[in-house]
Amino acid sequence: MAGMFIDVVVAPEVAKDKDLAAKLTEVCPVAIFAVNGNGTLKIAEENLDECVLCDLCIEAAPSGSVQVKKLYETE
Repeated sequence: MAGMFIDVVVAPEVAKDKDLAAKLTEVCPVAIFAVNGNGTLKIAEENLDECVLCDLCIEAAPSGSVQVKKLYETE
């Protein structure tokens, strides 16, 4: 489920990678990412609209594997 203004989409292979999950959790200044008990990535949906559009998650992951969608922009 998306936030009101922002949605974050993470490729399944990144979400399963424990090292990348930890890295995304570490770089996000507003705790959009969290780690499940098994080390995989989960999105803290209650924090999505706290996103400051810093792009740190996009830079920390392989190209194209994390997308921050601005729901208020129309194409």
